[in-house]
Amino acid sequence: MTERTEGIDITSVTAWFADHIPQAEGPLTFTLIAGGHSNLTYRVIDASGQAFVLRRPPLGQVLATAHDMSREHKIISALGPTDVPVAPALGLCLDDQVNGAPFYVMDFVDGRVLRDQVAAAAISLPARAQASGSVADTLARIHAIDPDAVGLGDLGKKADYLPRQLKRWYGQWNQSKTRELPLIDELHNQFQARIPEQGPAAIVHGDYRLDNCMTDDDGNIVAVLDWELCTLGDPLADVGLLMVYWTEASDDVPMLLTAPTTQEGFLSRQAVLERYAHMSGRDLSQIEYYTAFGYWKLACIVEGVYARYVGGSMGSSDPATFDGFKVQVQRCAEAAQDAMSRLG
Repeated sequence: MTERTEGIDITSVTAWFADHIPQAEGPLTFTLIAGGHSNLTYRVIDASGQAFVLRRPPLGQVLATAHDMSREHKIISALGPTDVPVAPALGLCLDDQVNGAPFYVMDFVDGRVLRDQVAAAAISLPARAQASGSVADTLARIHAIDPDAVGLGDLGKKADYLPRQLKRWYGQWNQSKTRELPLIDELHNQFQARIPEQGPAAIVHGDYRLDNCMTDDDGNIVAVLDWELCTLGDPLADVGLLMVYWTEASDDVPMLLTAPTTQEGFLSRQAVLERYAHMSGRDLSQIEYYTAFGYWKLACIVEGVYARYVGGSMGSSDPATFDGFKVQVQRCAEAAQDAMSRLG
């Protein structure tokens, strides 16, 4: 009888490993280490104790473009020889007959994910400062890569990144909104009227933040994770989004209630920006625009989540369980407005 675990056909996938990952020794065990509505991540342990990582799309119906395994595999394969730390890519399976959906395998990188205050408290004060600088340095290295030189020149359209993003997320807002929120519309119009000039297209991670990186015990970034939103475009969009999530202890309304960066030892937003500017040589005079856009984009995304709850597709009918999303949308919009006011 074929063994199964959630999302993995153990017998079939083990056979695939035998043919494509020669360093793995069966039998294999699979443990889900990251799930939800994003791509699923499993730790794979072989008979000798070696560890690997397998990534596959979420269970159920998904949009192919949102969870494209070959795209993720292509990105980390291209970045592997560069100075951007990524987990080494080992193999890609596009045959749905093996596991019901495509998947890829990469080497296991040992490190920490500083996802919350508890994780951040487990490293030293110097390590927290080092992690802050390493986040900025690593992002600068990502943005310094010539996409064409590493075979990623066809990853996406290079021009008009912000206009395309505004169209995409405003369209999603109008499709999913549960109420009128004029500030979202006003901000959209402001963004359109003040789009900064885009320089040469760079690799844009799309969701770059501390908890999408792994660090060693000293705070050095050893792997950048979750490349599923990666494309080409304006690199400062990554910097703006990093500022959205880089919560400070003094923030009146933090975007992340358990943000690791509120712990003592982490650099301030301004210090992280200065480090990135120094390492990249990029002009950050318009960074408040990108930060505002990051907040606004997050508002559009969270409204979509809230709409699914309101519509009952998330399995709960009690408003108290999801009203927090509604509040977060408002807070994100207000934070975007504040950032635009600082731009002048």
